[in-house]
Amino acid sequence: MFRLLLLFSFFSLGAKAQTPRPVSTPPATHPPCPARSNASARFSLNTGDPAIHWKLCPRDEVRDSASLLHPGYDTHAWTDAVVPGTTFGSFVAAGKEADPNYADNIYRVDKKKYDKDFWYRVEFATLPHAGRHLWLHFRGINRKGEIFLNGARLGELDGFMQRGDYDITDLVNAKSPNVLAVLVHWPGRPIPNYASPTYISSDGWDWMPSVPGLLAGITDEVYLTTTGDVNIIDPWMRTASASEKEAQLSLQLDLANRSNAATRGVLTVTIQPGNITLSRELTLAPNATDSVTFDPAHDAALVVHNPRLWWPNGYGDPDLYTCRITFRQTGEATPAVAGPVSDTTSFKFGIRQYAYDTLGDVFHLWVNGKRIFVKGGNWGMSEYLLRCRGAEYDYKVLLHHEMHYNMIRNWIGSTTDDAFYEACDKYGIMVWDDFWLNSHPNLPTDLKAFETNVDEKIRRLRNHPSIAVWCGDNEGTPLPPLNDSIRASVWALDHGDRWYQPNSHSGALTGSGPWTNAGPAWYFTKYPGGFGGSPGWGFRTEIGTAVFPTFESFAAFMPASAWWPRNELWDKHFFGASAANAGPDNYARTIVQSYGASQDIQDFCRKAQLLNIETNKALYEGWQHHMWDDASGVMTWMSQSAYPSMVWQTYDYYYDLTGAYWGVRKACEPVHIQWSCADNSVKVINATGSGLHHLTARALVYNLDGTPAPAYDKTITVDAPADTTADCFRLNLSSGDLAYQHPAFASSGATEAPDASAVTDGSPGTRWSSQYSDAQWIYVDLGAPQEIALVTLHWETAFAKAYKLQVSDDAQSWKDIYSTEKGSGGTEHLSVTPVTARYVRMLGIHRATDFGYSLYSFEVYGKRHSDLSPVVFIRLQLDDEKGAIVSDNFYWRSEKGNDYTALNTLPAAHLETTSHL
Repeated sequence: MFRLLLLFSFFSLGAKAQTPRPVSTPPATHPPCPARSNASARFSLNTGDPAIHWKLCPRDEVRDSASLLHPGYDTHAWTDAVVPGTTFGSFVAAGKEADPNYADNIYRVDKKKYDKDFWYRVEFATLPHAGRHLWLHFRGINRKGEIFLNGARLGELDGFMQRGDYDITDLVNAKSPNVLAVLVHWPGRPIPNYASPTYISSDGWDWMPSVPGLLAGITDEVYLTTTGDVNIIDPWMRTASASEKEAQLSLQLDLANRSNAATRGVLTVTIQPGNITLSRELTLAPNATDSVTFDPAHDAALVVHNPRLWWPNGYGDPDLYTCRITFRQTGEATPAVAGPVSDTTSFKFGIRQYAYDTLGDVFHLWVNGKRIFVKGGNWGMSEYLLRCRGAEYDYKVLLHHEMHYNMIRNWIGSTTDDAFYEACDKYGIMVWDDFWLNSHPNLPTDLKAFETNVDEKIRRLRNHPSIAVWCGDNEGTPLPPLNDSIRASVWALDHGDRWYQPNSHSGALTGSGPWTNAGPAWYFTKYPGGFGGSPGWGFRTEIGTAVFPTFESFAAFMPASAWWPRNELWDKHFFGASAANAGPDNYARTIVQSYGASQDIQDFCRKAQLLNIETNKALYEGWQHHMWDDASGVMTWMSQSAYPSMVWQTYDYYYDLTGAYWGVRKACEPVHIQWSCADNSVKVINATGSGLHHLTARALVYNLDGTPAPAYDKTITVDAPADTTADCFRLNLSSGDLAYQHPAFASSGATEAPDASAVTDGSPGTRWSSQYSDAQWIYVDLGAPQEIALVTLHWETAFAKAYKLQVSDDAQSWKDIYSTEKGSGGTEHLSVTPVTARYVRMLGIHRATDFGYSLYSFEVYGKRHSDLSPVVFIRLQLDDEKGAIVSDNFYWRSEKGNDYTALNTLPAAHLETTSHL
């Protein structure tokens, strides 16, 4: 049994329903006012504050909904609520539902208990606010919420991005508890796209189960602030231009006067670092809102010399500035005397400027004048029950930073928390940010609510330098009138600072998918096929593979009785028909073919990590191999795990780092040396804005027992200019697939797969099929006489029961070198007596099915060099002029395609580890 650690050591990687009674609505409602001050004096009403105890109860179990709006109502039978959170998540936290992560527990939940409206209720003491306005703020309710305070209906929030800011100064009780109640409306079915804006995947996808309650709840923060008569609303700092020598900024905000009298004051802006200060005296009309703009044409301080620019990860530091804005009221008689602070707010921003082009029908992205090669991953959700909060986002995004990613796609806008964007700003991770539509041919039921939430999202998030693209629809284009509406909102509220992309996989993009693993050579081969979009590498917003977790994580969610062999319970965690797009059958079959049959689940998990490494590393290296010709970026599906799963992740749900994590981390190094298994070439990839010169690139080859094979080593001095690939050399390793990308010819081609060249294109997803008769053939032209010792046939379901292998020097006269009447299909490795010839043919005699003969690939190999083992190791190293390592890399290579079963003969590794804090 080989030991995974040995291979890793080669890496430098560091109750009863009641009829509800109507709620008595007071004569006057209190509509939300746009306070939105984000003032520093924030008093939390979230779960976790010792004085805050939210409760929730299904609406149909509440006997007297009017009474619950007032103090003294008995909620002891209600369930403790988690705010922010979801209705179902609260019952899980209260221990009233079995752990939904484990086994098939979530599939056993009675959804009728949660697929309904719920009341939330909390009592809180008055916040001292003498002479000031007291504000109640909501930052998100899914899908809709009616808000009541002390019996008064404050208003309704419609959509999970809509903010609610309510002046409750005249409603709070000074001496008795205040009762805050929210009637949360369940989103209802169907979800896509009818219920949007909401969490589209909440009713299940091929990577997460349907969630009871469809993620209804108070899903974002609730808090109080106090202000004077004037509020600061939605300040927005824009970068008008940016270079390393100079940047020009502009600031736009609204000031709202809540008093019945004209109010005079001073608006002060301070930007750090740099101690940039702006000030303006203003008089605001009674009950009026005025817009205020600072621009470099009138405010010279907004021309910043030698700015600290915000850069994507790998291209520079993601420097951030802090902007603090204060409005102080002053008296009419003494305007020069500073009065009390009416409102203050602060936010972080980055100085950066995005640009875009679609030259050659390929999407390119530029930041601060430098072209960026995008390496990223998709987030389906942060966590399938919305339990990811605060600092946990920092850790998730930090892991992406450590994988050298520079972009995260917020798939269908399913991550809504500010903490996510703050972490992306901090770590230099750009965001491809979707709205809440998924290729279904229907519009949201409430178009007005959708459009309002689009506007809210842009206003809330536009200060974040990380947002690089706004995207309308996942794998579709928003239906009229939404596409024009979203585009207009982006232009009106973001002034075209970011690109609007209507469709996530077409329009200068190369589609999406596939989402199943392929052999490493496929990612280098023209072209990795996608669905939708144009052909090529180009810019791919999603492509991925199943990724099995480590055994320790697997055991955390799977009962021991279901560990081995594979069974139906595995499918509840998406290793089966429910995740067919991930190709779990192909994944499991590849492990057997590449690393041998597994003895138990531990063995399977170990071997899976090797497959995870090589596949995920090859994905990025394949795109980098073609960087700017025509590849411009790729994002894996998915980079993070929302549910304990066996597919589509780099680190798993428990943050254990799978082989995929290490493969991605190595491949995505900003400066990286890599080998192509498709053509044995070695390249240096410099995906940074700075050039490197006089580097030494070397390749060292080792046999399976660790002995060097110096005859195959290579060394060269190479320059690596910024934003380029640099060719180094080709390794002179034995054979490789001699048929790779050579011409192929066939006696016929079936309508569904007529192209004979599919068998030599290196892609396991393309195939050739003959017409439906026995006497058919296909041959490969090797271009010149070659020594032939092994032929590998990868059959589709329609294989040959009886066939011959033949060779020829003129494609006219053929000589038999192999014959069988017991063809088994699948992958057949056929060793033959070494023979020299230019042409190699498979001559079909009898079909195994009623269809024709169908091959995914026809590979030809020469005789293995006697001085190399069946599997060799390749170590690459890139040093600078002083001999310091810039990049290193490690591969295992087989003489028989992806057959690495010889690794099982490796002895156990004995490793000693130390750690230091």
